[in-house]
Amino acid sequence: MTPEELLLYLRAQPLAVESSVSSSGAPQAAIVGVAVTDRFELVFDTVATSRKHQNLARDPRIALVIGWDQERTVQLQGVADQPRGHDLSRVQSAYFARFPDGPSRLSWPGIAYWRVRPEWIRYSDFNTNPPTILEWDRATICGWSAQNVTGH
Repeated sequence: MTPEELLLYLRAQPLAVESSVSSSGAPQAAIVGVAVTDRFELVFDTVATSRKHQNLARDPRIALVIGWDQERTVQLQGVADQPRGHDLSRVQSAYFARFPDGPSRLSWPGIAYWRVRPEWIRYSDFNTNPPTILEWDRATICGWSAQNVTGH
């Protein structure tokens, strides 16, 4: 699987299961709508009163599972942040392109945008024999971002 193919797969998946850690150390999960930038950043919105927002504001480590149809999935671990300025506009553009109703939530009290920068990705396809399981580390993923695999 090439970086371009992985990006296409990620972009075809509108939802992810997001996992963060509560203040007591308990795992917490939620379904989020995600968009993926050319830099392999995942973007989602939430409100400041949500558990995921509060968890990530305290501890930005995050894990996501993306896709589950046809026995193919991506597991991803990374660090989340709330971009500002130009970065916020850039990731919002990707999010709004994926979710055209996104701008209507801008008026919601406490709306926040979270960007996830992957540090580890595993792609699994159990339709092959043996299963296809590929992993990429932070250095490799950062290299894809620097190369701008989409040509933009």
